[in-house]
Amino acid sequence: MSKAKRAKLIQTILDELYANPAIPLSHSNSFTLLIAVLLSAQCTDLRVNSITPQLFALANTPEAMVLLPVEQIEEIIRPCGLSKRKAHAIIDLSRIVIDKFEGKVPSNLEDMETLPGVGHKTASVVMIQAFNLPAFPVDTHIHRCTKRWGLSEGKNVVQTEKDLKALYPKKSWAKLHLQIIYFAREYCKAVKHDPKQCPICSLFILEDGN
Repeated sequence: MSKAKRAKLIQTILDELYANPAIPLSHSNSFTLLIAVLLSAQCTDLRVNSITPQLFALANTPEAMVLLPVEQIEEIIRPCGLSKRKAHAIIDLSRIVIDKFEGKVPSNLEDMETLPGVGHKTASVVMIQAFNLPAFPVDTHIHRCTKRWGLSEGKNVVQTEKDLKALYPKKSWAKLHLQIIYFAREYCKAVKHDPKQCPICSLFILEDGN
């Protein structure tokens, strides 16, 4: 089966399983989404969602965030891990958003990636989920699954992102990004994964000679 046919078959299965995937991180605007995605680094979405209500009740804009002591932010987000680094990044990026972008999260990838604590994946998530602009954020879940499915031989998420963008039309990127993450967590886990029980991997076992 060609890679294009695999991609189409996988998309059909994902559409059946997750017709309307919800954004997993709770937020109320582009700024709170940015902070939530930043906090999700090396932390589960569930834990982030348990922490952000307290933080966003105190500050849900960059103007309010810079008024909080960094120690207070660090204490609130401690369960997420890397709290000291993340707290300083939150304060620093809030100041930059105010000073350089008139208090608004920039809606282009290049500017967003200049913000402290914001890498390519974080910026891509905000671009597609807050601004509905084309991006295909690739995390470890997506990287793992697409390699198992034969959609990408990329040794890193950068190459995997390029491969997926070439396989799927822009209009489908936002939905597919979420669908694959949900599928990976439910069926295609990193450890103790049985390809024969996976709704997608099982389709390619004989073809791939596994």
